[in-house]
This record gives sequence, structure tokens and C-alpha cells, in this order.
Amino acid sequence: MSQVRIDGLQYSNWSETVFNEMRQGGVDAVHVTIAYHELFREMVLNIEEWNRRFERFADRIFLGRSGDDVRRAQREGRTAIFLGFQNPSPIEDDVGLVEVVHTLGVRFMQLSYNNQSLLATGCYEDDDPGITRFGRQAIAEMNRVGLVVDMSHSAERSTLEAIEISDRPIAITHANPHWWHPARRNKSDRVLRSLTESGGMLGFSLYPHHLAEGSDCTLESFSQMVAESADRYGAEHLGIGSDLCQNQPDRVVEWMRNGRWTKVTDYGEGSADAAGFPNQPAWFESNLHFDAIAEGLSTVGFSEAEIGGLMGDNWLQFFDRSFGPM
Repeated sequence: MSQVRIDGLQYSNWSETVFNEMRQGGVDAVHVTIAYHELFREMVLNIEEWNRRFERFADRIFLGRSGDDVRRAQREGRTAIFLGFQNPSPIEDDVGLVEVVHTLGVRFMQLSYNNQSLLATGCYEDDDPGITRFGRQAIAEMNRVGLVVDMSHSAERSTLEAIEISDRPIAITHANPHWWHPARRNKSDRVLRSLTESGGMLGFSLYPHHLAEGSDCTLESFSQMVAESADRYGAEHLGIGSDLCQNQPDRVVEWMRNGRWTKVTDYGEGSADAAGFPNQPAWFESNLHFDAIAEGLSTVGFSEAEIGGLMGDNWLQFFDRSFGPM
């Protein structure tokens, strides 16, 4: 079987073109966002929309629930789609909905998205009081059923506390080290050491606001960052979480960052340049370009086995350990 390829996060404008490119790029599994600010019933409508896609494009995609579904995707030449939330809003204030959403097929949930949530603090808040009382109960329930705690958009204290509180390793599905590029969304060395020492996973983001030099970031710079991260944290805890938002119109950014909580535009990244989607680096514009990442990793000295881990096998082992009940 060929090298497994898994992307830890995408929010593309889903279409037959994107699904075809997943297959052409050899992408066996993708974690897709189905909720930013949606409440439970609104999230269910998004699952219904995905069910129609699974029916219409059954020869290319299907709903993934376990690591074995990634292996099935490889055998069948399809892509397993894993559902996730970038905000805990779909569970509202009901811890019982954690098990319900897992039963519906959801496998990842961020505890906050930039702002304070009922569970944790987002990275754009000035104060971070950490995981809330509800957050502790939600983490315990997520651990029990096999719903992965994702802290990609959360603040420092909340992230460190989530790592400590969770009985199972957590994930940061799409972010980069703050020491490489000081975006507010990127993670400190302290967080990344705590994450990986506890068995958690980091997915490296290809979203330009998270990259040194933004859209002009070179493959060499990105690959060297991955190599330095492997030296610091161990290559076995690292993967790709591209945060690819391919073909999304700029108006989608307003929903992602503003939701319903504000009447004024909040760019989130701190400048008017963040008003719309930035251009992707030329070497990673779609699912067709995963080969470029593998080639870049080879150039900076990773072995074939290490590249296999970084491109997907590390995520697959994490899926095997994380998606079922304790």
C-alpha cells in the first residue's frame, strides 16, 4: 500500500473539483469543519448536507469514524471524511450532547474559537481564566466517548489546563510554533512541549497568516520549521493540518470570525489585510500539492519512515487511539 496521507483540518468550499483533487493528490483522510458558531440543530443541517455529498460522490468520499476507515479509503481509492467543530457551540450547554454528536459521526471538537466559550478561552481574549467548570465535565465526557479535544484556537492557560485535565492525549489540529512565526494563533514552546510529552498531536498549518512571510513563505522555510519542531518535540507527534480554505469566498471570513456575537467587523489577525482569504503559497494551493510537502521534508533530511509519519501515519495512529470509548 502507498504512503498514507491525512490532513488534520480543511474548510474548503466543498465541490466535485475538491473531491477529485483529494483523490488525485492521494489524500486518504481529511478532518473537515462542520461548525464554527452553529447551534445543535444548525450543525445537524450541515451533517445532512454532508450526507448528500456522501451519496452523490460515493465513489470518492465517505464518512470516517475510525482509523480503520482510513485503511479502507486507501484500499478503495477514496477519501475518508472526519467531521469536527471549531467551537463547542453545537453542544450548547448540555453535556449529554457530547455523546450525541459523537454518535452522529463527529470526532473533533475545539473547546473555543478565538473568544471565550462556555468551556475555555480563545486566543484573542485579553484574559484567560482557563478551563471552566463545564469545560472539565465536557472533557471527561469527550474522553469517555472518543471525541478528541482540539485546542487550535484556544489561549495559553486554557490549552495547558486541557492537556493536564484530559485523560487522553489531545490535538492541536492546525497551528504552527510561535517561535517560528509570532501569530497570536500559533503555539508557544511550552504548550507544544506539554502537548507532545503527553502523547498529543500537532498539525502544521499552511494558512498564510500562520506562516513566516505569509503567502510568500517558501517550502524550504516551512520544511526547516518542521525539522526544528521534530528536534524539539519528536517527529512522531507531528503531522499536517493545512487549514486549507480552497475556493471559499471572502464573505465566509465574516462568519468564521464574527459569527453573531458582534456587529462590527473583527478581522482577528490584527490588520485590514486579514479582511479576506489570503493567497496560498504557490507550492501548496490545493490537495494536488501534498507531494511538494513530502519532497520538502526529504530535502531537510527526514527519512522515508519519518516522512511517512508526518504525512499521515502519525495521525492514523492517533485516530486508532482516540476515536473509540475508553
